[in-house]
Amino acid sequence: MSEKQTYYITTPIYYPSDNLHIGHAYCTVAADAEARFRRLEGYDVMFLTGTDEHGQKIERKAIAAGKSPKQYVDEIVAGIKDLWKVLNISNDRFIRTTDDYHVAAVQKIFKMLYDKGDIYKNEYEGWYCTPCESFWTEHQLVDGKCPDCGREVELTKEESYFFRLSKYQKALEELYEKNPNFISPQTRLNEMLTNFIRPGLDDLCVSRTSFKWGIPVTFDDKHIVYVWVDALSNYITALGWGSDDDSLYQKYWPAQVHLVGKEIVRFHTIIWPAMLMALDIPVPEMVFGHGWLLLEGGKMSKSKGNVVDPLVLCQRYGTDAIRYFLLREVPFGHDGIFSNEALINRINSDLANDLGNLVSRTLTMSEKYFGGKIAATGASDVLDDELKVLAGDVVSKYTGLMEQLLFSNAFSEVFRLVSRANKYIDETMPWKLAKDEASKDRLQQVLYNLCEVLRIVSILMQPAMPDTSAKILGYLGVDEAGCEWASVNTFGATAQFSTSKGEILFPRIDLEKELDQLEADKQKRAAEAAKAAPAAEAKDAAPAEITIDDFAKLDLRVAEIVACEIVPKSDKLLKLSLKVGKEDRTIAASIREWYKPEDLVGRRIIIVANLKPAVFRGVESHGMLLACENSEDDCKLVFVDDCTPGSQVR
Repeated sequence: MSEKQTYYITTPIYYPSDNLHIGHAYCTVAADAEARFRRLEGYDVMFLTGTDEHGQKIERKAIAAGKSPKQYVDEIVAGIKDLWKVLNISNDRFIRTTDDYHVAAVQKIFKMLYDKGDIYKNEYEGWYCTPCESFWTEHQLVDGKCPDCGREVELTKEESYFFRLSKYQKALEELYEKNPNFISPQTRLNEMLTNFIRPGLDDLCVSRTSFKWGIPVTFDDKHIVYVWVDALSNYITALGWGSDDDSLYQKYWPAQVHLVGKEIVRFHTIIWPAMLMALDIPVPEMVFGHGWLLLEGGKMSKSKGNVVDPLVLCQRYGTDAIRYFLLREVPFGHDGIFSNEALINRINSDLANDLGNLVSRTLTMSEKYFGGKIAATGASDVLDDELKVLAGDVVSKYTGLMEQLLFSNAFSEVFRLVSRANKYIDETMPWKLAKDEASKDRLQQVLYNLCEVLRIVSILMQPAMPDTSAKILGYLGVDEAGCEWASVNTFGATAQFSTSKGEILFPRIDLEKELDQLEADKQKRAAEAAKAAPAAEAKDAAPAEITIDDFAKLDLRVAEIVACEIVPKSDKLLKLSLKVGKEDRTIAASIREWYKPEDLVGRRIIIVANLKPAVFRGVESHGMLLACENSEDDCKLVFVDDCTPGSQVR
């Protein structure tokens, strides 16, 4: 490249979770691999990641934890940054949506859209999924639930500002037609057309008034900016758009690729480009929606107890091994299965048996026969020519595949060369050549060829295994010129090698023993969890059957919540003041994790009215609320707003 080209790649900004699992690492490792590859090619790369810290569910979790939302996210973001360090993520910038410069830029975006007439005030009434921070129309729900996460949705009614998304439907269709790779892979484009574009776009609710943890609308401070408008804007605000210094924005925008999980493709390919069009800002070149990394038995979930901790995996098997597995095991763009057995088999087959074995054999023979000093002698034959041709073919195919984000296929090509080099050893039989003094030049040429293969392989593997690649190049004694990307196209670019034998890169793992140990560890953790929460086990036990006479003893009534407040010195309790017909009463309920007091006032619920009163934290609680526990971290009250307070439920 005569002039250094720029390459801007992003991951989604992650919701601060105190339970990060291997699925969170998947997208970031992929983006890191592509960023490293583009740097190898000579691009001026900007690699962005960060955290999405506003929204109702964060506010609720913070309240439940007895912390301010900012304090809550500060603690978790520190853990995310630590995980990225362990995974050797080479991001250039890390943005938090609570950063002052981002807040100011989002407020500017909202005002510009309002002044243009693309944002207007109205009243929103519809379905909202708090965990996904998503609005849904009736026809988009699946069995009355969120189509993304499958959880219950809330019927929401509040004054809101709306973005004229419907205005940009035709422009979006033209974008997809003129830029067929804008939504990749093709299956994601088909999903967007079928599920959202062809049914017709509705205007989008872009502000909330029912909670406060978000970016205030400057000209109407009872409203906060909808979290997805806030989050999507990070891709330009991180570059300084809207600030006094927008030099990075001028240099790197538009982005070459947004890497995102398939569940948020619609936000990035419908809402985001429409916003950019409204602002007269160029759209990104591509949004690539990758699949999910699943566990045997379904999606990773804290409530299912099947979360896989990437920190534990890196400590046990090494960061490079985990990075390689994530990139190699599953074709990028498709769903894939994670299992301990698959991970161990991949480490054993590719890293220990193939790559590790090739490194060990080559370095051992170089030291044994030539004291580690290896140079080309010109004593070649047809086997050498075949090896060189294959190396050139692998480099060419690898480059094209990496440019298409097809990581699994690209690294499969590299290991095609590794396998051929191992076979080349068996065919040339260096140990036999060493017995004949006349074959000494031939022996050194064979070892030179093997060192060249390792040099090329190490450069190609840098995006996946940067530490391992550096070690191998160090063992080969390769100078700086021999590590440059351009040199992979020339078999023989390095004049000589000065090798040294190092540690075993990837010790082989005994599969059966390792699986037994992992199962023992799992059972130990399960026993500890069961011991710590006996009440939870009792709660999950099937209740005894009752008769119709037993049920008739319950007096279920409709109650209206006329006031609600936090119970002092309690992390979980809310005090509800209720109107049950003509009667007033209070109930103390452990629902503070899921509901704010102001969200409940005026709502009507069902209570067990004839429960014997009890006192909790100084509050007389006369009754019990009816609620649905969807999971350990999701509880929903049963609302009956159309029913008359005091009515009996039969």
